[in-house]
This record gives sequence, structure tokens and C-alpha cells, in this order.
Amino acid sequence: MQKIETVREMQALADKLRAKEQRIGFVPTMGALHAGHLSLVKLARAKADVVVVSIFVNPTQFGPSEDYSNYPRPLEHDLELCAEAGVDAIFLPPVAEIYPKGCSTFVIEEAVSKPLEGASRPTHFRGVATVVAKLFNIVRPHIVVFGQKDAQQVAVLKRMAADLHLPVKFVVAPIMREPDGLAMSSRNRYLTAVQREDSVVISQALRRAQEMVAGGEHRDDRLIAEVTHLLSQKRRVRVIYVAMVDKDTFEPLRVVVPGKTLLAIAAWVDEVRLIDNVEL
Repeated sequence: MQKIETVREMQALADKLRAKEQRIGFVPTMGALHAGHLSLVKLARAKADVVVVSIFVNPTQFGPSEDYSNYPRPLEHDLELCAEAGVDAIFLPPVAEIYPKGCSTFVIEEAVSKPLEGASRPTHFRGVATVVAKLFNIVRPHIVVFGQKDAQQVAVLKRMAADLHLPVKFVVAPIMREPDGLAMSSRNRYLTAVQREDSVVISQALRRAQEMVAGGEHRDDRLIAEVTHLLSQKRRVRVIYVAMVDKDTFEPLRVVVPGKTLLAIAAWVDEVRLIDNVEL
């Protein structure tokens, strides 16, 4: 497994692979890898000749009061997992390599990024779109694999790639869950045992919404009210948003449209911010 730290070296490898007509599969991450990330690597391996994983905790997508400085960075463990998963190259750039002194250009998507996560974290998607655009230009992938848990992020990045004519194919992998239903996330390691017990209500509430739709309920107000009620039963859980939206545009929907509808949740479990979603 090749470890690469500079933009120049990564671009040179990408050019070499493309000259050999090898398809590059790319999994961008912020590290603290878990089974969910490894499922993305597996999918990339099935669809590409060479798999590149980036590990970069991107400072521009964190707000001033968020957890950038404390974000978990278990690099040695991450490298072991990547080696075991058959990753061909790891891109590990320092911050100064991605944001050199004097860097003043950012990418802003103006529509899909505005509601939900964009409303509660106003600078978040500016940072995400910028770093991913940079990574696409550095890694030059044919295929990029993201997880469904970050559904709005995926929608924003798909819009960005389409608008900027970036020649990369998106593959979206299903949410990986713990046995109790909690969506896998690097931030789960912040949870205490008691917080973890309460956090499971998020996936339980989403399952309840699915049951309601299967039973014939399709109105947003009733679905959102039931989900919000379930979340409020746990003392440590504070709702940031519960929303029913178009899964591509993230515009609000009043009724379930089969194949187009996403129910999304963001909530605090004490000081830990978690997101989850389900298609209805």
C-alpha cells in the first residue's frame, strides 16, 4: 500500500494510472475509520482497478465551536484497516498541502446546501465542496464512493460535479448500522454507554416512519410529528431537525413520493451531534 502526502505525487500517480487505462476508485474520508468506511472501500474495489483512500480532517468544514481540534485521528489503526482492506494508495496530505498560504478560492453550492445541515452549520458545505473539488483534481478518480448516511453531502457534491462538469461517477453505499440500529459514525466513539443507549432512538424513530408509510400514512406533518415525539422521549436527545425532503434537491415534500423521499434527522445526544436518514 502506497502512502502519499503531497499533491504533486498524488497527481503523478493518477496520471500514470490513467495512462495505463486503469480505473481509479476513490473513497474520501476524515479518518477514524470503521466498518462503514470499509464497506465503501469494498464497493470501490468491485468497480475499479485501483482504490485510493484519502484521510484528511478538513478544517474548513468545521464551524468555530465544532470539534475540529478534538476530532479522532487514530492514524496507525486507520492505516492497518486500509492495508487489510486491500487499498492500493492512501493520500495523507497535511493541511498546508491542501490549503497553501494565500489560498483564497472556495466552492459554494447555492441551492441543495441551504436547508437542514446548511441551515444549522452555515459554513459546512462550503468547506466540503471546496475540499472535495480539490481532491477530485488531485486524485482524478473515475469513481467516487460515498455513504448514504451523509445524504445531503452527497446531493450537494453531485450537484457541484454536474455544475462544474467534473467527469466522475458517484456510487452511494447503504448506511451501515450497529447491531442495535445506530448508524455507524466516527463520532459514535464520543458517546458514553448511557448516551449510546439513548442514541438508538434515532434509528428507531426512522423505522417507525417506514412502518407508518407502509401502513398508508404519507403526510409530512404526521410523520414528522411522530418521529419528533419518539425522539423527545429520551432526556439526552435534543432535536435539531426532522424533515421530509426530495432526496436530490432537498426541497421539502408535503407527501411521500415513492423513490424520491428522504426523511432526515439531526439531533444532539448531550454534546454529540448525530445524523441519520431513511428513504421512504
